Formats: sequence, structure tokens, C-alpha cells
Amino acid sequence: MNILIVKLSAIGDVIHTLPALNAIRRHYPKAHITWLVEEAAYPLVANHPALDRVLLSKRKQWVKDLAFKEIVGFIHQLRDTRYDIILDFQSLLKSGVLVALARGTRKIGFDKGMEHAECSHIFLNERIAPVSMELHALLRYMRLLVPLGIESDHIEYRLPIQDRDRQTAEELLTSHFSLLTSHLIAINPVTKWETKLWQNEKFAHLADLLIDKYQANVFFTGAAEDFQIIEDIQSQMKYASLNVAGKTSLMELAALYEKADVLISTDTGPMHLGAAVGIPVVALFGPTAPWRTGPFGLGHQIIRSSQACSPCFKRKCPTMTCMNEILPEQVAAAVEKVLSVNILCHARKKVGVSFNDIAEIF
Repeated sequence: MNILIVKLSAIGDVIHTLPALNAIRRHYPKAHITWLVEEAAYPLVANHPALDRVLLSKRKQWVKDLAFKEIVGFIHQLRDTRYDIILDFQSLLKSGVLVALARGTRKIGFDKGMEHAECSHIFLNERIAPVSMELHALLRYMRLLVPLGIESDHIEYRLPIQDRDRQTAEELLTSHFSLLTSHLIAINPVTKWETKLWQNEKFAHLADLLIDKYQANVFFTGAAEDFQIIEDIQSQMKYASLNVAGKTSLMELAALYEKADVLISTDTGPMHLGAAVGIPVVALFGPTAPWRTGPFGLGHQIIRSSQACSPCFKRKCPTMTCMNEILPEQVAAAVEKVLSVNILCHARKKVGVSFNDIAEIF
């Protein structure tokens, strides 16, 4: 059996689709499974143990360069296999066109009525009744498996982190921190939406609070273009910290998060990466809805202000009150909560109590 998964972007959305991939692999252990993805999220599926093949779409670059030869070559690659099942997890026009181009018997996705679906349903021959956007994205994607006879509540990601990624992470940390015996705290402060941002001075104050209280080792993560923003945060701090923005690949970043005791993040892709590697996340939310796209699972902490207009899902706002009203002390209190759970977990490992088991108490 040949199966094609179409989920092109973004990082968080692709992470939320990985449990569906693993459920498919468990249900069809001998199937040949292909994933069609764009460049930004490619490392999440390259070398994934549940996949046999990855098709990479460089759509934006090809259009920018008018690279017709590459586009034609990609279409030939897409059509070189006849798929028994094609699943459109993207539900956008860009994915619908690719589903139409691909050769497949069953083309499955959500029917019209899904928010922002851009008429993607017209390219399908099996349409699933739309589900509420108030359901978490990960659970929405799992609903697409029902026509395959898969109804699983087992959530696993199996990120393809390699030994070399963990080695790089270890070297980055040990080159800056002389001792890794105290708490290791990751902070991911930058996001592409202006309305999701928290003030630099508050991140600086928060980091100092955590270093003061826990003698913590704090490192900041982000893309290369975030490096200077993080430098500005560091310039307002009393204590030293590590800035690794732009210094890691996506899987090296995942390996760094594996080593952290907690990740503090705005609503962005790395927030989901932290949740996927199994560490507790303290997430700052303003214009978006954590029940839709928050860090999935138990033990995470969501920090929101009480603004009636939140969530508005707007990228521009004259006041940004929902984010600006969050205080560093609130975030520090949430960090204390998850660190307390971690300490309990370590103390009770011998009796088989997991982080999620203890997190339910909180």
C-alpha cells in the first residue's frame, strides 16, 4: 500500500501531524508512506523512522526564480507513484492543487466549512465532515484518520533527532556554562506576529529573576534574524546568559530543548518543538487561542491576561494590551510550578511515576 501525507507547513502544524503519521504506521506496518513538505519544516520529517520517502516542495523559491524546469521535475516526482491513499492535512489551496496533481485512488480531507480552507475540498473524492476549530489542531488532524479505521488516542512524535544533533547541543551548552548541575532554562522570545511579542525588558527581568532564585543556566533560542533582538534582551540583564539564535539546525534545537528543565516561549513553532521533546512549556498567549494551538499535553502552563478581546487572531494591534499586561512575576511563578513537578518526578522515578502523572495533580 502506498500512502501520501500532504502537510507542507508550518513547523508547529507539521509537529501536530506527526502523531497521525505514527498512528498510520502502527495501523499499516508494511505500507510505503511518503510525506510532501516545504523547506522550513523539512527537518521534522527527514529521517523520520515512520516514513519511507519525503518529497520536498521549494515552491516559494521556484516561483521567485521562475524555475520552470525544477517545477516540472517536482511534478514528475509527485506523479511517479500511484497512491492508494492521499491525506490532505493542510486544507489549503496550495495543498489542494498538489493533491489534484498527485495520482491517487482515495483523496481524503475535510469537507467545506473548515475555517480558512480555501476551497481545498474540491480536490478530494472523500470528504470528512468539518470539525470545530476550537478543537486542538493535533486532535483535528487525528480525526482525518477515521475513514482509515484508525481511532487512536496514543500521541507520539518520534522526532528524528540524531546523535550528532545531541553532540552539537552538548557542545554549545558546555562551551558557555561551566556546570550543568543547576536548572537549565530555555527562553524563546521572538515570533513573526507582532501581536504575539512580549517586551524585551520583561524577558530580561524574567531571566534575572530565574537566575537569582535558582542559580539557573539560561539560554535564548531563535532564528538568525532574532539574534540582535536577543542581544538587546541580554544587554538589559544583570546576569550572563547564552544566545544560540541562528546557531542550530531545527533538530539541534530540539536536542537543546531535550536538555532543558523548562521552555518559556511566545506562541511560535519552537514552543511546539519543546512540547514534542517532552519538556514542560510555559507559553505566553495574547491574540491566539491556546486551546486551539497551545503546547499539547499535560504539565504545560499557559500565561494570559484577562482582556475581553483576546483571542482576536490579529497580526496588528495599536495597544497589544493582552501581551503587555503579562508580568514577569506571573511567568516566574509558572516556572516554579513546573520545576516543582520535575523535582517530584525525579524523586519518584523508582515507582514509575511520570511527569504527566504528577502534572495532573497541578
